Amino acid sequence: MSTFSVILAEKLGHEISEYRSNDRQEVYISVNRDEIIPACAVLQRELDGPLVLMFAADERVLSGNYAVYYTFASRRDGRLVTLKTPVQPENMTIPSICLTFPSAAAYEREIQDLFGIIPQGHPDPKRLVLHGNWPEGLHPLRKDYAVHHRPEFARHEITFTEVQGDGVYEIPVGPVHAGIIEPGHFRFSVAGEPIVLLEAQLYYVHKGIEKLAEGMTLEKGLFLAERVSGDESVANALAYCQAVEKIAGVNVPLRAQYTRVLLAELERLISHLGDLGGICLDVGYGFGNSQFTMLRGWAYNLADELCGRRFLRSTVKPGGLRRDCTAGREIPLSEGLYKLRDELSATVDIIQSNSMLIDRVEHTGILAYQIAVDLNATGPAGRASGMTYDVRKSFPYEVYDRLKFKIPEHHNGDVNCRMNVKIEESFQAIELMLQTLKNMPLGEINVPIGPLDPYRQAFGLTESPKGENLHWLMTGEGNTIYRYKIRTPSFGNWAALCHAVRGNIVPDFPLINKSFNLSYAGNDL
Repeated sequence: MSTFSVILAEKLGHEISEYRSNDRQEVYISVNRDEIIPACAVLQRELDGPLVLMFAADERVLSGNYAVYYTFASRRDGRLVTLKTPVQPENMTIPSICLTFPSAAAYEREIQDLFGIIPQGHPDPKRLVLHGNWPEGLHPLRKDYAVHHRPEFARHEITFTEVQGDGVYEIPVGPVHAGIIEPGHFRFSVAGEPIVLLEAQLYYVHKGIEKLAEGMTLEKGLFLAERVSGDESVANALAYCQAVEKIAGVNVPLRAQYTRVLLAELERLISHLGDLGGICLDVGYGFGNSQFTMLRGWAYNLADELCGRRFLRSTVKPGGLRRDCTAGREIPLSEGLYKLRDELSATVDIIQSNSMLIDRVEHTGILAYQIAVDLNATGPAGRASGMTYDVRKSFPYEVYDRLKFKIPEHHNGDVNCRMNVKIEESFQAIELMLQTLKNMPLGEINVPIGPLDPYRQAFGLTESPKGENLHWLMTGEGNTIYRYKIRTPSFGNWAALCHAVRGNIVPDFPLINKSFNLSYAGNDL
């Protein structure tokens, strides 16, 4: 048994079973349902790390039961520890842990919708994924639910929290918005001008990706992964590839690892430049928006130079790369990056001296440090609030441990801090790309994966432009997918956004929202 298993057994006062450890990063521990709450508390205390994922799987063909997984991260030593508890079909309940772990609230509601496993003691167990037109008793991630089955529409009322008090009124916004963006409904409770409460109802573009993945070949699963969210194509494809490669036990060639970092950082740069332009647009600062839009266009030209695709798709694959996209392009790519860096530096000097912009973004949309910790806010959203966590440092993958870069440190948690984190990360992305081009070795770009054993499991973990990106894969028979769980950073950061707007006025919501710039598609899987 691992050290973690021994500690957990001692703290709980009885033996537990550790049934798999994929590598030094992953440990799986089986516990009974009655021990879930104390086991989670012990694990968080001993690991000094948060709950980063909670999900369920229909494993009746394997054990006769469903299973619920609770994954905690020890970010100080780069380890993921997962508790697994069986759920018998005749007793579809688990004890809710969200009063102790606030980030679990949405996970438990998701599990209830998709599997019918009821979190007993949850303070607000209303639907999350399934809207009011979905019939009761149908749970789409059970194995006996046919992927193409279309149920009849139902009428199920989903209520919002009602805030009482003199002068309190509600402002419903969406789900259709005055712009080319995806749908989401926002219910503001306002007292005078300040926002008292914001509730967000999402999943209007729920695509059933995790259901579609069931039974897919591993190759088709990659195409699905890189289409989860357009501006995180590389981050999602790379996390998927990591999971497959861990199960296969293969080492990706060094040249492919350097190229993967190059692609990931170009994606980060493109995303951040778009966010910075959007922030300037929402405060009416046309010059700043024009500059960042132009720079983003330059970055897209680099993407076209690399692979001929704006979203950098069809570049990575399990085992390495689809093709060597950097060979012969080192000089034009480096020249383009130097040009972009110089223009970005000049632009940042101008916008940071603009008092109108600074007045709008300072002290606006503050996400407090403790709330960020409780909700496991990640990426620029978490780093702007004092959480100095980055997957590339705590769980280094590819060749990030060979490259030099710093994690931005900001503590006010406002729009200004989120903007500055993205500015600093944009410069770092350029420097990281230049480092990869300078140090790129010669050699192979992929290795074969081969047949994989069924019912093996592994995590893929990447730092997407929006934060910690976690994928869990269980293989099926014949190199297929049995269960594929995706948790993009937007899933947790949407709850953080709802807290950040409190106390602000409604006209500041678009600005605060843009500073997070979360993905609807990445949430509405």
